[in-house]
Amino acid sequence: MTAQGWILILVFVAILLALTRPVGAWLFALYEGRRTPLHALLGPVERAYYRAAGIDPAKEQGWRAYAVHMLIFNVALLVLTYAVLRAQALLPLNPQGFGGLSPDLAFNTAVSFTTNTNWQSYGGESTLSNLSQMFGLTIHNFLSAATGIALAFAMFRGFARKETKTVGNFYADATRITLYLLLPVCIVYALVLIACGVPQTLDGAIDVTTLEGARQTLALGPVASQEAIKMLGTNGGGFFNANSAHPFENPSAFTNLLQMLSIFVLGFGLTSAFGRAVGDRRQGWAILAAMVLLFLAGTTVAYWQEAAGNPVLHQLGLPGANMEGKEVRFGAAASALFAVVTTAASCGAVNAMHDSFTALGGLVPLFNMQLGEVVIGGVGAGIYGFLLFAILAVFVAGLMVGRTPEYVGKKIEAREVKLAVLAIAVLPLVILGFTALASVTAAGLAGPLNKGAHGFSEILYAFTSAVANNGSAFAGLTANTPFYNGLLGVAMWVGRFFIIVPMLAIAGSLAAKKGVPAGPGSLPTTGPLWVGLLIGIILILGGLTFLPGLALGPIADHLAMIRGQTF
Repeated sequence: MTAQGWILILVFVAILLALTRPVGAWLFALYEGRRTPLHALLGPVERAYYRAAGIDPAKEQGWRAYAVHMLIFNVALLVLTYAVLRAQALLPLNPQGFGGLSPDLAFNTAVSFTTNTNWQSYGGESTLSNLSQMFGLTIHNFLSAATGIALAFAMFRGFARKETKTVGNFYADATRITLYLLLPVCIVYALVLIACGVPQTLDGAIDVTTLEGARQTLALGPVASQEAIKMLGTNGGGFFNANSAHPFENPSAFTNLLQMLSIFVLGFGLTSAFGRAVGDRRQGWAILAAMVLLFLAGTTVAYWQEAAGNPVLHQLGLPGANMEGKEVRFGAAASALFAVVTTAASCGAVNAMHDSFTALGGLVPLFNMQLGEVVIGGVGAGIYGFLLFAILAVFVAGLMVGRTPEYVGKKIEAREVKLAVLAIAVLPLVILGFTALASVTAAGLAGPLNKGAHGFSEILYAFTSAVANNGSAFAGLTANTPFYNGLLGVAMWVGRFFIIVPMLAIAGSLAAKKGVPAGPGSLPTTGPLWVGLLIGIILILGGLTFLPGLALGPIADHLAMIRGQTF
């Protein structure tokens, strides 16, 4: 590890902390439906959309109606994207003449982008046309991110409102988020990326002569516009197969830092917006403190392991950091930081190959996802997932002191605890169940490139990434098969919506309750004790469940590596 690497990490966190309050203020304005400086320009567009769609933004919905409309909206997008991918050969803006995707791959891809996972069983530049990239996928990047933030707003209203049956209007929330946040920021962001060298064109590939005199085909396309929302919306699906390791997606150290910042900035801002929504900004800072401490712990382990290198290579007289699968222009520090950032949020973009990390270096991204994507988390999904753990934390604390648990002025009773457990249990049940299935079937065992513990890690990582809606991979796994396309597609859908529905039920239940003033026996939920309790509950409930699987995978892989064994 070097001083330069630590300076990068500290500067990264410092910039995000400086952005937290202003971003939170903007998100809170959208949460309340207040007028922003952009309303003069975009207000007519918003109102025209409501008129065309027949939506009354002032008509609020109960949690059931909110959930139903959200599901209908996402199912419609899924069907549309599936149709576009299957009919790709018949549609325009296909300069390379790519054919339509197979039914299983089209299903997997449509589910992946609908759920904000962006798992890719294909190489973008060799499989998808410009129309499919823009209309089929980039639209999803905006709308899946808007869906996540809208759901977070609904959860905020559950805590903030008293004795009401409504949690907002899904269409109004998603529209405001898209129009006044995601689109304006991404337009500016894309222009910055273009200035830094990221392509933005509707042309196809071009043939060039390299410095060595050889001919090479360079894939081009509308990269910058997709790259901006890919990062800001914690989507992660790259235009190119190499994702942000490709110089056309991530050309420099500056764009690398910018992309990492954009992955986290809305997650940081949502903690501040939550504090504003419940009338106590300290609540948001306490949540952010727990998130940042978990993030820094993971970053330290990953950077330490990647900087230490591979002892097997050291024995062969090749000292130094583990640079396999990494861009030399980024190095071990920026690669390790990016890996932790992209898996702490449900982004999944990569600037290095996680499959080539050391065993414990690769364990950190895997463990981040297994915690439930709550270490900052995806846009919206991170904060509402974290609040599920907060409900369980106050419940455990209430058991210890013999009082009915309370959180931000609401009593937490049996209904909320049961629903929180139901939502949190989805992750381990589906990940471990599907991993077990893939580990004992011929179709599943045909996927891993490697044998032994690392091969098992590739399977475990795939299903963890799918259920956690992350999308990154230990890419040694051959996933473009009917078995994996189908099973991973189901895992992504369950991991997204089987958590959302119980969460919305909690929001509806809390919104209907009276406020409870804090008393002498109330647990303070803004201090170091609360932050420590939150971290403990997340590690025990979110992480301990996966210890046997981690022992069979990356931990066994690490023990073999230090003994000089390979598979």
